[in-house]
Amino acid sequence: MRLLSISGLLALASATTITLHLPATPAPATLAARTHATLSAPGRRLSAALSDAHTFVFHNVSAGSYLADVHCPSDGFAPLRVDVGAAATAQAWETFRGNDWGNKGEALALRPASDGSPGFEVRALGRKAYFMERPAFSVMSILMNPMILMGLVSMVIFIGLPKLVENMDPETRAEWEASQKENPMNSILGGGGGQQQANSLGNFDMAAYLAGSNKKEGGGGAPAAASGGESKTKNKGVRR
Repeated sequence: MRLLSISGLLALASATTITLHLPATPAPATLAARTHATLSAPGRRLSAALSDAHTFVFHNVSAGSYLADVHCPSDGFAPLRVDVGAAATAQAWETFRGNDWGNKGEALALRPASDGSPGFEVRALGRKAYFMERPAFSVMSILMNPMILMGLVSMVIFIGLPKLVENMDPETRAEWEASQKENPMNSILGGGGGQQQANSLGNFDMAAYLAGSNKKEGGGGAPAAASGGESKTKNKGVRR
């Protein structure tokens, strides 16, 4: 019995108290009443409720390495790795889900509690968003649509270009019209326009090309037929 009591006293002597402090923002008084923090280790889990001093106090924490989490339905807080030593000493680092447990960064500053026990301040990550807010109606979002922008640019070109041509001086306008007539795209898109174009594309006959003939062969057929008729008349004898 004495051995058991001595071992229990040694365990209590080696245990320490860890305090987690909430930051000033968000206001701790606005947090839900069910907000609490946990210290988790293999085979052990400690829980502490939010106190009036806006802290989480864990009593009788034995030596070991713990994961500290603050559970709040409205706000998120960064998890901590807390290492408790045998001599009532403790160190803490910010940790991240999925990282190696031995991957440590810069140690957090120690913030002792009123009773002198070690404590640390947790960092707030911001408000938790469970639902996506519907965006409000905005005229700019409609105007920034690529299809609307293309339509506006086309409208400006179709309306502004004729006005620009009308305001040209006669010499510049004549040069512009001449360059438009010499443009090969006009004969292709306009089908030649019923006028003789300098470009050979305007006189191109697609039907004759697909039929395997050309205009020279078609045009030479009439003279050949006429010459054949004259030769037959000459060879025919004169009846007396």
